[in-house]
Amino acid sequence: MSRAQDANRSFFPFGNPFRMISPRGTKITSELFSVLQAFEVTLEERLKKLIHESKDEILSLSWMTLAMQALSESYNDIKNLIAELDLPVNDWDEKWIDVYFDISVKLLDLCIAFSSELSRMSQGHLLLQCALHNLGSSSSEQYDRACSSLDGWKQHIGSGNPRIEKCGSILDGLLGSLDLPKVKKSAKGKVLMQAMYGVKVLTVFVCSVFAATFSGSTKNVMHLDVADLYSWSGTFKRLQNLVNEEIRVRFSSGRFTILNELESVDSAVKELYPIIQRVVDPIEMESLANIVEELGKSTEKLSQGLDLLTKEVDSFFQVVLTGRDTLLSNLRSGAIVIHSNMGSNRNAQIVK
Repeated sequence: MSRAQDANRSFFPFGNPFRMISPRGTKITSELFSVLQAFEVTLEERLKKLIHESKDEILSLSWMTLAMQALSESYNDIKNLIAELDLPVNDWDEKWIDVYFDISVKLLDLCIAFSSELSRMSQGHLLLQCALHNLGSSSSEQYDRACSSLDGWKQHIGSGNPRIEKCGSILDGLLGSLDLPKVKKSAKGKVLMQAMYGVKVLTVFVCSVFAATFSGSTKNVMHLDVADLYSWSGTFKRLQNLVNEEIRVRFSSGRFTILNELESVDSAVKELYPIIQRVVDPIEMESLANIVEELGKSTEKLSQGLDLLTKEVDSFFQVVLTGRDTLLSNLRSGAIVIHSNMGSNRNAQIVK
């Protein structure tokens, strides 16, 4: 598993994954295998839903919303899998708990960073609304105000977000968590670890796409080298190659943003500037009306998309937080001796 620039480096999750099906150690029964297979089939179906024939549908707010929904559903599936396996917390290996708490705090940090960026982008909507209001007049003074609002919007959207800049180090930590603890004595544990691995791969991929999109840089793009052992690996590789390649193409084209809805607004703004500055010709007036209408539609679509994605990010945050709180409650009621490292993870402060 590696970032894009280290694509040739790879390693097997859990050590050697083929050890899982070797005759040594605890074997997975046919019943447990069926449970795992059903989980992975569902995971693969979610991956397929993120693969669109048209590249124009990728890197849009609607696609990102679907990706975040896939994460929430997958984490809920893990919770249901634990219940189906009848694997109470007091049977969990200490290392599994360590990993879970460490991952959960990183995910909460990422959710907070993504929410802050979505909020910042939504704040720019007011500037667009002011511009549209002033463009409803034929006054040169109103046009000047509209230009000022549009300049303010572009400057606001183009400014950096310190929280997003921290996502790279958090993602590096998540990348390391893919090397999950080995499971030697528990067949149910092996099933849980393999299922968790698939969800973690989806998590790192989706979060890296979010971070790259919001940061305006390819430095957060990751290439995850998943072993062919997993039934969903082919679908994941297809998705990853499709999305990562589109990210690189859009960045290399010098676009203002790689996000579809933002690019649509920016295109309308670029068309407006020269017309606003010299509106006298009736033909230009007609052209202005059409472009203003287009900007209005693009602005509304951007606002709606941001609202929906914000709700999904908040929903995922609650899924992670609820799961974390439930495990803590079970640990306390089970009177389990908690490893010191896990304790520090549990009490870690979320980056704000």
